[in-house]
Amino acid sequence: MTLNEKISKFLDSKSKELQELGEFYPEKKSLIIDYGELEESESGMELVEELIDSPEEFISIFEDAIRDRDIPTLVKEPKFHVRFTNLPRENMAMVRNITSEYITKFVSVEGVVNKVSDVLPKVSIGTFICNKCGEIHEEPQPTRFLREPIKCNNCERGDFRFVPERSEFIDIQRLEIQEPLEILTGGEQARRIELWVEDDLTDRVTPGDKIMVNGIVRLMPPLKKGPVYRQYIDANFIEPIEREFSEIEVTPEEKKEIINLSKDPHIYDNIINSIAPSIYGYKEVKESVALQLFGGRYGKTLPDGTSVRSDMHLLLVGDPGIAKSRLLQYVDQLAPKSIYVSGKGTTGAGLTAIAEKDEFADGAWTLKAGALVLAGGGIACIDEFDKMGKTDRESMHEAMEQQTISVAKAGIVAKFKADTAVLAASNPKFSRFDSYSPIGEQFDIPPTLLSRFDLIFPIRDILDAEQDKKIATHILKMHMSEADKKGLEPPIPVELFRKYIAYARKNIYPVLTDDAADKIKDYYVALRSSGSGAVPASPRQLEAIIRLSEASAKIRLSNSVTVSDVERAIDLTNFVLREVAMDEEGRIDMDRIVTDHPKTQRDRIRTIENIIQRLVADSEEDMALFDDIMRGAEEQNIDKDRAKQILQELKNKGIIYEPSYGKYKWLEA
Repeated sequence: MTLNEKISKFLDSKSKELQELGEFYPEKKSLIIDYGELEESESGMELVEELIDSPEEFISIFEDAIRDRDIPTLVKEPKFHVRFTNLPRENMAMVRNITSEYITKFVSVEGVVNKVSDVLPKVSIGTFICNKCGEIHEEPQPTRFLREPIKCNNCERGDFRFVPERSEFIDIQRLEIQEPLEILTGGEQARRIELWVEDDLTDRVTPGDKIMVNGIVRLMPPLKKGPVYRQYIDANFIEPIEREFSEIEVTPEEKKEIINLSKDPHIYDNIINSIAPSIYGYKEVKESVALQLFGGRYGKTLPDGTSVRSDMHLLLVGDPGIAKSRLLQYVDQLAPKSIYVSGKGTTGAGLTAIAEKDEFADGAWTLKAGALVLAGGGIACIDEFDKMGKTDRESMHEAMEQQTISVAKAGIVAKFKADTAVLAASNPKFSRFDSYSPIGEQFDIPPTLLSRFDLIFPIRDILDAEQDKKIATHILKMHMSEADKKGLEPPIPVELFRKYIAYARKNIYPVLTDDAADKIKDYYVALRSSGSGAVPASPRQLEAIIRLSEASAKIRLSNSVTVSDVERAIDLTNFVLREVAMDEEGRIDMDRIVTDHPKTQRDRIRTIENIIQRLVADSEEDMALFDDIMRGAEEQNIDKDRAKQILQELKNKGIIYEPSYGKYKWLEA
């Protein structure tokens, strides 16, 4: 039996699908065939071998066989395609492993789309006219380069001119995919490969989408003559993959071990002690990182359709040399999906999306996904966060809260998904914390961006002989012989820990119990009422507590958030609020870090304004003298330097002006 006969016999079993193809054409142009069905058919082994080893010829014969059946459609000359899905694991390849032995073979590749070109017309059947005798020739164009007839059928010359108006075209689009970040180990660079998609496969994906592509590996000749060619994949089928935290495979034995591990009463301590064991201390920081790795309940939507982010953002602001970068690097290696960048070498475009010229489209602009898009479903570790440019940091506002990136560049308007948790590290404004200044004023990060972080940890290098002795002993043990390192190993091995995180993120979706919800409500109301005019918390902190509580439940592999989970979240929140948001009078004031003017500062400004207005009213010249203002400020226990700063700020805002040196006039509204 010939190959044509085997394919024709297989198509006999697809009469229903072929009938639907004709009914819905051109909305539906492709017959999609599962590899398993092909393999289980009567001539299955021969057919699948032909598909893998000679895909171009096999697909061409298959499509001809479909056309020969004269399927009735509303279009005179329909163009049907055949597409194959669900290839077995042995036919799947990583991008980095596609070598010369794969050329002209049919393979399946997984990757993340990071670049999409415009849809352009490509010649499918070119019409050529012989310049000598005028004979018309139609030449199929299966490759990406225009191919002329070898010779004229009439005069046997080889001089032709191409006639676009009489040729047939098909839509084509160029994509670029890179390896998924979760399959890489720390320090590896993701490899990339081009895809070419045609007709009904165009405009199916956007940058950041994770896909499985089946297609033929082809070669792209160099622009200039040379022996080195580039590979690309002529896509036959594209299947989107659900954007999970990780596609790490967990065996039944490992699943059993993970479930047993979750039942350990010391699971929280084991998890915390397994994070960066080479770094001594920082219990609260490591606990928060653990909760961030597990994340809140994924996929929550409000009744109005608005999605609620489940990812947590953490900021570490600390003195130099206290292992912030090492903690970020450890998380980058531990997390099943992560990306590590440093503020000095990072731009806003690199984090969000880049517009670049596409050589294929004669210089047209295309969008290329940035780090926050590519790390979707994972963690972005950003070191030296304070060293990023102001405008670069501003580009992260939308990505951190709405978890989308809206782009309007070079005439292209698009929106990408960026469901990425951010773990950032920064130094204080003047490199080291000043013990005599409020901590909130020492963050060199805009308040609008600070408010996006669920937890902010100031980490100070405090001189303490006993603590220094413990740290030195711990570090020295790490550098000693293997025998001396006993007891420093993490309670949970790294690979098992990664799979534990992946399993929890993929399978556990905890829901608040009534008692847990009441506990959160009581805490939030009590916190709000303790401010005495200051704003100690906002709904953002409320949602942060919910996310932390859900993550705590996921560590136990529990689908219910209990009061103990809420208490853990509240303890961490209180720890952070005491560190960063407590004013001189012992009140919690979130405005100290999320606005330019905390409650105490606003009170001082109002006091200085009242002093100036009173002095102006009592003055014959309607002006207030500088010395009188300073005297009034001193009576109200306002420091002279702060009073000067407030005066300058009022001048900058146009509330007062200085007609002559040391004299201030109030501007009427």
